[in-house]
Parts: sequence; C-alpha cells; structure tokens
Amino acid sequence: MEELRARRCGGPPWARGGPSHRRWPGPPWWGGRGDDSDGGEDPTKKWPWRSTLLVTVFVLVGSTFAAHGQTDRQQLDVYARLLLVAGTAMLLWRKRHPVFVAYGTAATTLVYLGAGYPYGPVFLTLVVGCFSAVVTGHRVAAWSAAGMWWAGHLLIAHWLYRWLPPAGDHPASWGQEAVIATWLVAVVALSELGRVRREQWERDRAERRQAAARRADEERLRIARELHDVLAHSISVINVQAGVGLALLDSDPEQARSALTTIKAASKEALGEVRQVLDTLRTPGDAPRAPAPGLDRLPELVEQAASAGLTVRVTTEGAPGGTGSLPPGMDLAAFRIVQEALTNIVRHSGSRHARVVVRYEAGGVRIQVDDDGPATGADAGGSGNGLAGMRERAAALGGTIEAGPRPDGGFRVSAVLPRKEDR
Repeated sequence: MEELRARRCGGPPWARGGPSHRRWPGPPWWGGRGDDSDGGEDPTKKWPWRSTLLVTVFVLVGSTFAAHGQTDRQQLDVYARLLLVAGTAMLLWRKRHPVFVAYGTAATTLVYLGAGYPYGPVFLTLVVGCFSAVVTGHRVAAWSAAGMWWAGHLLIAHWLYRWLPPAGDHPASWGQEAVIATWLVAVVALSELGRVRREQWERDRAERRQAAARRADEERLRIARELHDVLAHSISVINVQAGVGLALLDSDPEQARSALTTIKAASKEALGEVRQVLDTLRTPGDAPRAPAPGLDRLPELVEQAASAGLTVRVTTEGAPGGTGSLPPGMDLAAFRIVQEALTNIVRHSGSRHARVVVRYEAGGVRIQVDDDGPATGADAGGSGNGLAGMRERAAALGGTIEAGPRPDGGFRVSAVLPRKEDR
C-alpha cells in the first residue's frame, strides 16, 4: 500500500494556515480594519480619506472660531484658508511619505503663523504629521521637523515680527515659548509611545501567525499519521488475502471464499475508521462519534494478523488500573504503535510468528514487539513512513521508540510512553 504522507500543502482550508476571516483590533494607522490576515491589502498603501477630511473640517471650522477671539491677529482670508487646506491635504500622504508630510506640515504651519493669522487648530496638522512619522519608524525626521518648527516660531515671535503682519505686533513672552516647547515635547513623546505600542502589536500579530502555522503543521502530521495507521494494517491484510484468494481460486474455492470474507471484513473496518477521521475533519472541535481505539482492542489486531498468516502471542504485565487507566492519547498511541509494528512484520518479515509484550508501570507503559525474521528484502510497497510515524507519536507524548535487528536475528520494536504527570 502506498502510505500517506504529511504534505505541506495538504489538509482542509482551516488547517492550511490560509487567510483568516477574523478581524483583530488594531491601531488607527493600520487603516481602521485591524486585518490580521497575510493576504490583505498593505495598510501603508491605503489613502486615509475619512480621517483627513475630518481633520480638514475641524481645522477650518476651529480656526474660524479662533479668529473671532483674536482680534489682534490677521483675519482669515482666502490665502489663509488655502494654507490650512494645503496643510491638511498633505496628511493624505502620511502613510506613504511620512517624512515629507512631517516637514511639509511644519512648513505650512510656520508660513500660516508668519503671515499673522490666528493661533488655533492649525497645530493639529503638525501633530498628526509628526505622529505619523514617529509611529512609522522615522523618528529623526519627526524630531527634526518639530525642532525646525520651534526654531522658526522663535525667529518669527522674537525677531521677524517687526516686519511681518499684523502691524504693531509685540514679541511673544518667554513663558509662552516654554509652554509651546513643553507641548511639542509632549506630542513627540506620545508619538514615541504610539510607536512602541505599534511594534508590540506587530510582534503579537507575527506570533499569532507563527502559532497558527505551527498548529496547522501539527494537525497535518496528525492527520497523516492517523490515516496511515488506519489504512496500512487493513490494506496489508487485504493484500495478503487477495494473493491467497487468487492462488486458491481454482484449486480450493472454499479457502478462496474464506480469503474474500476476510478481505470484506478488513475493508469494512478500514472504511469505518477512515470515515471517523474524515468526520472529525469536517466538524473540527466536535467530539468523535466512536471512541478512539486503545490497547483493549489488541485481540482484534491478533485476529487480523492471523487472517494474514501471522501468529501473534500477546503478554500483558501489570494493569493500568493500578495507577489509573491510560489517558486516551497514550492509549491510542500505544495501539497504533503495536498495529504498525505488526503491519511491518506482515509486509517485511519472513517470520510467521510475533510476540507483543505490554508492561503497565507506575510511570507509564512499555511496549515490545518481536519477530524472528529474517527480513524478506522484497519491496512491499509504501513510502517507509511507518517507523517515522511511530517515533512522532511517541515524541508527542514525551516517549521514545527504538527499532532495529536483534543480535540473535529478527527485529524488535520497543516503545516507552510516560504518563504526562511524570514528565
């Protein structure tokens, strides 16, 4: 039988780590959608139309109200409103060109104040421009733009005011300059805090994606192991019995009929177990309709092996009841390890006798499967993932698998599966 492999691209859509439809909350500079998927549109390529429009309306309306209370400043005219709109319009590019926007908003704000227009919401454009530059990683540009603006304001308020409107203006007080400097530092500091929070959000998103990819890989491997273990044993029995039936079809029809009956029973059991695995895939998270197999089904394995011409002697030492029954995951892994070991004997060994020893211990369970050999050396089909699957099952439980030829001939598979609380 051609054994199933865990394919990197296989599995249902929920197990492939594909784009998720769940939206995660995110900061506003990601475009307001907080998309945690990898296949979404790049947030830096989106145009922030709505937020820019809101800032523009607020700046225009707020500056109009501010002008009524500052009669000693120049009243708003068409040129002033064009400057206000030009400054806010630059914010459309704050995600694509944050450095340009930081310097551009600082320059337009200086020109607006240098023309003698009233103080007010015009500072909001500078705040948003510097904030965008900091959170996108352009810290030097943001600090430089803020420093440039403050130096320009000092120049205008304490020297150039003599030649700039409004007429008869006086120099600004140094207390006012200290307040403005404090305000600028606070704005940039808040921007730095926003940058740190954004980096943390991005790290969290990357960790979620990596965790989802790991879960998808683990689920693919689990599905591959389960399908391999479900099919390999039954198909091996079917293969042997089909050969017997063909050989005896003419000379011993009754024996051929018995072989066909065995094939029918083995195929029915394989179909039932495959259906159980597929039902679990279709409704992930639901409880399985049938209990998972465990070591209590070893007599069924013995019967199936006998139908394939292999005599199996099972020896049990101790009892799981002494320390509590085996956990379901450990019980399933132990059953699959024995199943795969017997399947390999049927396919690869010339021996028609096998011995299975199950030792229940306080720390877990030990399993040993022996045959007397010799190896047939014939190609029995398959991809050789049987031993790898057994090792993966044991490793998932913190156990070990040893497999190899015995010194006196034959082959031995030995597994140790510890209980979870003992690891």
